[in-house]
Amino acid sequence: MEAGHQIQRFDLAKMNIQPCQGCIACGYEGPCVLKDDNQMIREALLDADMVVFASPLYYYGMSAQLKTVIDRFCAYNSSLTYKHMKSALLAVAWNSSDWTFEALHVHYQTLVKYLDFKDCGEVLGYGCGSLAMTRHTKYPKDAYNLGKNL
Repeated sequence: MEAGHQIQRFDLAKMNIQPCQGCIACGYEGPCVLKDDNQMIREALLDADMVVFASPLYYYGMSAQLKTVIDRFCAYNSSLTYKHMKSALLAVAWNSSDWTFEALHVHYQTLVKYLDFKDCGEVLGYGCGSLAMTRHTKYPKDAYNLGKNL
């Protein structure tokens, strides 16, 4: 916001978003048969220039809520790819081992490649298991600087 960006944030844990049923009724580019809160996300993404994926690390991957939304990209996959959107990843984990984010990093990079996004960076917060732990690290400032420099 400080850099002049308009931001729309979705708290996926508080939204009603059902998993993709794989029915392909959307034809990979039409309306989804599921009538839930994902329609708001679809509209926002198709109107956006950038998407920032933010998630705590759960068993070395993104949260189930975020994965469910990404799976629902199926119904507008071509529209997302055509946009050549910018993207970034923000994630935090309790673990501070050097391999902590390997699987999430690879998954994110695969999404970037598949959807033809332009990766603008990642902030991966090692040893950030609680707000108190995170406050005293470099990661909040790194995330701030990433956003400010877009």
